[in-house]
Amino acid sequence: MPQYQILGDDLQYLKVQLAPQEGFYADAGHMIMKNASVNLQTRLRGGFLSGLKRILTGGSFFVTEFYGPGEIILSGIFPGKIVPIQLQGGSILAEAHSFLGAETSVEYDSTMAKLTAGWLGGEGLFLARFRGVGNVFLHSYGGLIVKDLAPGETIQVEASHLMGFQEGMNYSVQLVGGLRSVFFAHEGLFFVTITGPGRVWLHTLTAEQLASALIPYLPTGQQGGIGINF
Repeated sequence: MPQYQILGDDLQYLKVQLAPQEGFYADAGHMIMKNASVNLQTRLRGGFLSGLKRILTGGSFFVTEFYGPGEIILSGIFPGKIVPIQLQGGSILAEAHSFLGAETSVEYDSTMAKLTAGWLGGEGLFLARFRGVGNVFLHSYGGLIVKDLAPGETIQVEASHLMGFQEGMNYSVQLVGGLRSVFFAHEGLFFVTITGPGRVWLHTLTAEQLASALIPYLPTGQQGGIGINF
Protein backbone atom coordinates (compact mmCIF):
# COMPACT_ATOMS: atom_id res chain seq x y z
CA MET A 1 0.00 0.00 0.00
CA PRO A 2 1.16 3.62 -0.47
CA GLN A 3 3.41 5.11 2.22
CA TYR A 4 2.49 8.47 3.75
CA GLN A 5 4.14 11.31 5.65
CA ILE A 6 2.33 14.36 7.03
CA LEU A 7 4.87 17.15 7.41
CA GLY A 8 4.78 20.74 8.66
CA ASP A 9 3.00 22.38 11.57
CA ASP A 10 0.34 24.99 10.77
CA LEU A 11 0.88 24.71 7.00
CA GLN A 12 0.94 20.96 6.61
CA TYR A 13 1.49 18.96 3.46
CA LEU A 14 1.14 15.30 2.53
CA LYS A 15 3.90 13.23 0.95
CA VAL A 16 2.72 10.04 -0.79
CA GLN A 17 5.17 7.36 -1.97
CA LEU A 18 3.69 5.08 -4.63
CA ALA A 19 5.07 1.70 -5.68
CA PRO A 20 4.69 0.63 -9.34
CA GLN A 21 0.99 0.58 -10.33
CA GLU A 22 -0.16 1.86 -6.91
CA GLY A 23 -2.80 4.58 -7.20
CA PHE A 24 -3.92 7.67 -5.34
CA TYR A 25 -6.37 10.43 -6.32
CA ALA A 26 -6.99 14.00 -5.20
CA ASP A 27 -9.31 16.91 -5.81
CA ALA A 28 -8.06 19.40 -8.37
CA GLY A 29 -5.68 22.14 -7.23
CA HIS A 30 -3.89 20.36 -4.38
CA MET A 31 -0.78 18.98 -6.06
CA ILE A 32 2.54 20.71 -5.32
CA MET A 33 4.89 18.34 -7.18
CA LYS A 34 5.40 14.79 -8.42
CA ASN A 35 8.24 12.68 -9.74
CA ALA A 36 8.39 12.47 -13.52
CA SER A 37 7.88 8.71 -13.19
CA VAL A 38 4.39 9.22 -11.70
CA ASN A 39 1.64 8.96 -14.30
CA LEU A 40 -1.04 11.67 -13.92
CA GLN A 41 -4.54 11.25 -15.32
CA THR A 42 -7.63 13.44 -15.04
CA ARG A 43 -10.73 11.28 -14.81
CA LEU A 44 -14.44 11.43 -14.16
CA ARG A 45 -14.30 9.07 -11.20
CA GLY A 46 -17.51 7.13 -10.58
CA GLY A 47 -19.24 8.28 -13.75
CA PHE A 48 -21.12 11.41 -14.81
CA LEU A 49 -23.68 11.34 -11.97
CA SER A 50 -20.98 11.06 -9.29
CA GLY A 51 -19.10 13.96 -10.88
CA LEU A 52 -22.23 16.08 -10.96
CA LYS A 53 -22.98 15.35 -7.32
CA ARG A 54 -19.41 16.26 -6.38
CA ILE A 55 -19.94 19.70 -7.90
CA LEU A 56 -23.07 20.09 -5.76
CA THR A 57 -21.02 19.34 -2.64
CA GLY A 58 -18.43 21.97 -3.59
CA GLY A 59 -15.91 19.45 -4.96
CA SER A 60 -14.58 19.11 -8.51
CA PHE A 61 -16.25 17.35 -11.43
CA PHE A 62 -13.01 15.57 -12.33
CA VAL A 63 -10.39 14.18 -9.96
CA THR A 64 -6.65 13.81 -10.56
CA GLU A 65 -5.34 10.25 -10.36
CA PHE A 66 -1.67 9.38 -9.78
CA TYR A 67 -0.03 6.03 -10.48
CA GLY A 68 3.44 5.02 -9.31
CA PRO A 69 6.27 4.52 -9.07
CA GLY A 70 7.30 7.77 -7.45
CA GLU A 71 6.42 10.50 -5.01
CA ILE A 72 3.71 13.16 -4.97
CA ILE A 73 3.23 16.06 -2.56
CA LEU A 74 -0.18 17.60 -1.85
CA SER A 75 -1.35 20.43 0.38
CA GLY A 76 -4.58 22.10 1.46
CA ILE A 77 -5.59 25.64 0.51
CA PHE A 78 -5.83 27.00 4.08
CA PRO A 79 -3.56 26.88 7.11
CA GLY A 80 -4.63 23.80 9.03
CA LYS A 81 -4.09 20.15 9.86
CA ILE A 82 -4.18 17.13 7.56
CA VAL A 83 -6.38 14.37 8.96
CA PRO A 84 -5.71 10.72 8.01
CA ILE A 85 -8.79 8.50 8.29
CA GLN A 86 -8.50 4.77 7.72
CA LEU A 87 -11.68 3.19 6.42
CA GLN A 88 -12.24 -0.50 7.00
CA GLY A 89 -15.45 -1.04 5.11
CA GLY A 90 -17.32 1.82 6.77
CA SER A 91 -18.05 5.32 5.54
CA ILE A 92 -17.83 8.95 6.58
CA LEU A 93 -19.75 12.07 5.55
CA ALA A 94 -17.71 15.24 5.12
CA GLU A 95 -17.75 18.84 3.99
CA ALA A 96 -16.36 18.49 0.46
CA HIS A 97 -13.98 21.48 0.60
CA SER A 98 -11.99 19.57 3.24
CA PHE A 99 -11.17 16.66 0.89
CA LEU A 100 -7.47 16.34 0.03
CA GLY A 101 -6.95 12.84 -1.39
CA ALA A 102 -7.60 9.12 -1.02
CA GLU A 103 -6.46 5.69 -2.11
CA THR A 104 -8.10 4.38 -5.26
CA SER A 105 -9.84 1.68 -3.20
CA VAL A 106 -11.92 4.43 -1.52
CA GLU A 107 -15.13 5.47 -3.28
CA TYR A 108 -15.80 9.23 -3.46
CA ASP A 109 -19.49 10.00 -3.86
CA SER A 110 -22.07 12.24 -2.24
CA THR A 111 -25.33 11.73 -0.45
CA MET A 112 -28.47 13.74 0.17
CA ALA A 113 -28.24 15.48 3.51
CA LYS A 114 -31.26 15.87 5.72
CA LEU A 115 -33.14 18.81 4.27
CA THR A 116 -32.89 21.00 7.36
CA ALA A 117 -29.21 20.24 7.83
CA GLY A 118 -28.54 21.06 4.19
CA TRP A 119 -30.44 24.30 3.79
CA LEU A 120 -30.67 25.78 7.27
CA GLY A 121 -27.14 24.75 8.21
CA GLY A 122 -25.77 26.58 5.20
CA GLU A 123 -23.68 23.64 4.02
CA GLY A 124 -25.56 22.66 0.86
CA LEU A 125 -28.04 19.91 0.13
CA PHE A 126 -25.40 17.20 -0.34
CA LEU A 127 -22.52 15.91 1.77
CA ALA A 128 -19.45 14.15 0.37
CA ARG A 129 -19.33 10.45 1.20
CA PHE A 130 -16.20 8.32 1.38
CA ARG A 131 -16.53 4.58 1.80
CA GLY A 132 -14.58 1.39 1.21
CA VAL A 133 -11.26 0.09 2.48
CA GLY A 134 -8.24 2.37 2.56
CA ASN A 135 -6.98 5.79 3.62
CA VAL A 136 -8.71 9.10 2.98
CA PHE A 137 -7.16 12.45 3.91
CA LEU A 138 -9.14 15.53 4.92
CA HIS A 139 -7.73 19.00 5.56
CA SER A 140 -9.05 21.05 8.46
CA TYR A 141 -9.28 24.83 8.40
CA GLY A 142 -7.21 26.00 11.36
CA GLY A 143 -6.98 23.62 14.31
CA LEU A 144 -8.46 20.14 14.46
CA ILE A 145 -10.83 18.81 17.13
CA VAL A 146 -11.74 15.11 17.23
CA LYS A 147 -14.70 14.06 19.37
CA ASP A 148 -15.54 10.43 20.10
CA LEU A 149 -19.14 10.38 21.27
CA ALA A 150 -20.49 7.65 23.51
CA PRO A 151 -23.95 6.17 22.85
CA GLY A 152 -26.53 8.88 23.52
CA GLU A 153 -23.91 11.64 23.95
CA THR A 154 -24.88 14.78 22.03
CA ILE A 155 -22.97 17.86 20.90
CA GLN A 156 -24.10 21.00 19.07
CA VAL A 157 -21.76 22.36 16.41
CA GLU A 158 -21.95 25.67 14.57
CA ALA A 159 -22.57 24.39 11.03
CA SER A 160 -19.51 25.82 9.29
CA HIS A 161 -17.17 24.23 11.86
CA LEU A 162 -18.39 20.70 11.12
CA MET A 163 -15.82 18.93 8.93
CA GLY A 164 -17.04 15.33 9.01
CA PHE A 165 -18.59 12.48 10.98
CA GLN A 166 -19.11 8.76 10.71
CA GLU A 167 -22.10 7.83 8.61
CA GLY A 168 -24.98 6.39 10.63
CA MET A 169 -24.81 8.93 13.44
CA ASN A 170 -28.04 10.78 14.13
CA TYR A 171 -27.87 14.47 13.19
CA SER A 172 -30.27 17.36 12.81
CA VAL A 173 -30.32 21.15 12.92
CA GLN A 174 -31.78 23.14 15.79
CA LEU A 175 -32.36 26.82 16.42
CA VAL A 176 -30.05 27.93 19.23
CA GLY A 177 -30.72 31.24 20.97
CA GLY A 178 -32.43 33.82 18.79
CA LEU A 179 -31.81 36.91 16.70
CA ARG A 180 -30.01 38.56 19.61
CA SER A 181 -27.37 35.78 19.49
CA VAL A 182 -26.91 36.30 15.75
CA PHE A 183 -26.57 40.10 15.74
CA PHE A 184 -24.82 40.71 19.07
CA ALA A 185 -22.99 37.51 20.00
CA HIS A 186 -22.05 36.74 16.36
CA GLU A 187 -23.03 33.11 16.71
CA GLY A 188 -24.67 31.07 13.99
CA LEU A 189 -28.45 30.90 14.01
CA PHE A 190 -28.55 27.13 13.45
CA PHE A 191 -26.39 24.51 15.11
CA VAL A 192 -25.96 20.93 13.88
CA THR A 193 -26.86 18.50 16.66
CA ILE A 194 -25.03 15.15 16.46
CA THR A 195 -25.63 12.15 18.71
CA GLY A 196 -23.25 9.22 19.33
CA PRO A 197 -21.95 6.68 19.13
CA GLY A 198 -19.35 7.70 16.60
CA ARG A 199 -16.51 10.06 15.75
CA VAL A 200 -16.86 13.71 14.72
CA TRP A 201 -14.16 15.93 13.18
CA LEU A 202 -14.34 19.73 13.66
CA HIS A 203 -12.18 22.58 12.41
CA THR A 204 -11.59 25.76 14.38
CA LEU A 205 -11.49 28.19 11.44
CA THR A 206 -13.95 28.84 8.62
CA ALA A 207 -13.44 30.49 5.25
CA GLU A 208 -15.95 33.16 6.27
CA GLN A 209 -14.00 33.98 9.44
CA LEU A 210 -10.74 34.32 7.53
CA ALA A 211 -12.34 36.53 4.88
CA SER A 212 -13.95 38.76 7.54
CA ALA A 213 -10.62 39.17 9.33
CA LEU A 214 -8.89 40.23 6.08
CA ILE A 215 -11.54 42.70 4.85
CA PRO A 216 -10.25 45.69 6.91
CA TYR A 217 -6.80 45.25 5.35
CA LEU A 218 -7.92 44.98 1.71
CA PRO A 219 -7.78 48.05 -0.57
CA THR A 220 -11.12 49.52 -1.59
CA GLY A 221 -12.24 51.38 -4.68
CA GLN A 222 -9.78 49.68 -7.02
CA GLN A 223 -10.51 47.11 -9.70
CA GLY A 224 -6.94 45.87 -9.94
CA GLY A 225 -3.56 47.21 -10.87
CA ILE A 226 -1.66 49.98 -9.12
CA GLY A 227 -3.33 53.30 -8.42
CA ILE A 228 -1.14 56.38 -9.03
CA ASN A 229 -2.19 59.81 -7.84
CA PHE A 230 -0.71 63.02 -9.32
